[in-house]
Amino acid sequence: MVAAQPRLIEGGIHIDERGILSFVNGFDFAGVQRSYIVRSHRAGQKRGWVGHKIEQKWFWAIQGTCKIAVVKPDEWELPASNLSVETFILSDRKPAVLHIPAGYANAIMSLSEDAILMVFSTGKIADASNDDYRFALDTWPI
Repeated sequence: MVAAQPRLIEGGIHIDERGILSFVNGFDFAGVQRSYIVRSHRAGQKRGWVGHKIEQKWFWAIQGTCKIAVVKPDEWELPASNLSVETFILSDRKPAVLHIPAGYANAIMSLSEDAILMVFSTGKIADASNDDYRFALDTWPI
């Protein structure tokens, strides 16, 4: 079943004499077609806004900390700028995967110098340009 709203899938950390094991066992890879890594050059770096009517995404901070802002556009060609924005903080110190269902746009801001996000997508790269809606960075607050 597909979530109708963005949701955080929490994980955990296990530490012992061998090292650290981070996990998000509640993340189901069903439907994932591709993955990629987003690495920022500096803390405070912003990326987005990018939306998808069909494609779903999952974000996992595998290093450092990032803020992800999510909005549901009321219209895809010229959305209102006063829409409600929900924000999530993802950190490697508290493993979690953020699921953003189809029908949302997101923006990312790196909160640490070393931030690395692993991203999973239901869309194939060959189809990406048919479901890619980009908005100015100042359309909504991050």
